[in-house]
Amino acid sequence: MPIPLVNSIASWFLKKRFHQIELFLKYPNEVQLELLHNLVGFAKDTEMGKKYDFASIKNYETFAERIPILNYDGWQDYISRSRHGEPNIFWPTPIKWFAKSSGTTRAKSKFIPVSEESLEDCHYAASKDLLCMYLNNNEDSQLFTGKSLRLGGSKELYKENGTIFGDLSAILIDNMPFWAEFSSTPSNKVSLMSDWEYKMQAIVDETINENVTSLAGVPSWMLVLLNNVLETTGKGHLFDVWPNLEVYFHGGVSFTPYKDQYKKILPKNNFRYYEIYNASEGFFAIQDQNNSSELLLMLDYGIFYEFIPMNIYGTPDEKAIPLSAVKLHQNYAVIITTNAGLWRYKIGDTIRFTSLNPYRIKISGRTKHHINVFGEELIIENAEEALKKVCKRTKAEIVDFTAAPIFMEGKEKGAHEWLIEFKTPPKDINYFNELFDNALKALNSDYEAKRYNNITLNKPKINIARHHLFRDWLKNNNKLGGQHKVPRLSNTRDYIDDLLKLNS
Repeated sequence: MPIPLVNSIASWFLKKRFHQIELFLKYPNEVQLELLHNLVGFAKDTEMGKKYDFASIKNYETFAERIPILNYDGWQDYISRSRHGEPNIFWPTPIKWFAKSSGTTRAKSKFIPVSEESLEDCHYAASKDLLCMYLNNNEDSQLFTGKSLRLGGSKELYKENGTIFGDLSAILIDNMPFWAEFSSTPSNKVSLMSDWEYKMQAIVDETINENVTSLAGVPSWMLVLLNNVLETTGKGHLFDVWPNLEVYFHGGVSFTPYKDQYKKILPKNNFRYYEIYNASEGFFAIQDQNNSSELLLMLDYGIFYEFIPMNIYGTPDEKAIPLSAVKLHQNYAVIITTNAGLWRYKIGDTIRFTSLNPYRIKISGRTKHHINVFGEELIIENAEEALKKVCKRTKAEIVDFTAAPIFMEGKEKGAHEWLIEFKTPPKDINYFNELFDNALKALNSDYEAKRYNNITLNKPKINIARHHLFRDWLKNNNKLGGQHKVPRLSNTRDYIDDLLKLNS
């Protein structure tokens, strides 16, 4: 298809879709309440719909009073029955696919239901909207003159009891419309390879001679791939390989620790970065402005949102609030009700709102991945921002990190122990640690209070990880590739102790 025609079709679709986006921008709370009404009505004859009498739910207050908020552990038995082919439990249309992701306290792996509705009206709709917003902001874009290099954590799909499970990216690729495969590289055959290390080289070999105009994937693994591209081609930066490369669409992990490394291999001031917020449970938010770290919450993808303020999360006072009641700059745990039949489900992420008109957010961390053993409430956002500032001061570069508490023993105070894998280590790790401690104090008043005169917390302890430590740990635990990662902050020492053994 000629490029001008492709751009014309894209422009037509863009204008049509922006009319719908303007509707939820103008009437966000009305759109969300109508969506909730439709979800409840559609599922009223399911087992769950009858149990909670969905047919009589006419407003949000009744919905919130009647249906409990659950995490995956609370959903596991329902999902297990659905995976064994039992229909109409929590969603009326057949659930054929289940996205497998890392596990919980009860389960080694989570199996998240993916319905036809969530595939079409959420995941694929979001992919198109991402392009719409990008093209709307960049009218000079030549995106469609080439291909998008996509890097998913795809492994093969597995059939069991008449249902199919695997990585979400494998499910998306398996159901991808023909036009999407035509505009993407590598081929589905290479994308779905199960051996991650062999697959990485196969992707390099298949893509270096393509006209790649965009990149899409998780920052940590994409960086590995792009460095392999430079190593294979012997080029100094990526524009020598793909001269028309113009944007990187990223999500899955925070981009903050990797930004400077990307700027080195993509040395153009006008190169663009666009962030997305998606998960196995759904596609939630999209960066809708150039040069912004804020994400527009997408309100018409079949997902109804609720939020629990983190200052009451996990307490007897825990209570969810609707979108209309949120406030700026507070941390909230995200609760979703979806068009795949998840009702009031805790996804485990925390966000904060940076704008209420429209509703824009930043991802601040995970409900479980923080350190609050000593009342310091250290979240991932604090850690990543502090490391970014200190790396800039010391000219260090980080590949990965994790941290955990050093528990109090006798008269010994507690502390945080960090394990950091550097690409470029600082010249003086003690100076690095001093700057890091001060940066955390500046970013987090609770941490600062606990560190005051070492009242509760001693200075952090930093261990330097050997090269490829985190990658080796993931490989040993069969988690290499995709969105798998070592939790960056933990209230227990399970991860760090395992990694320290491997480091020695």
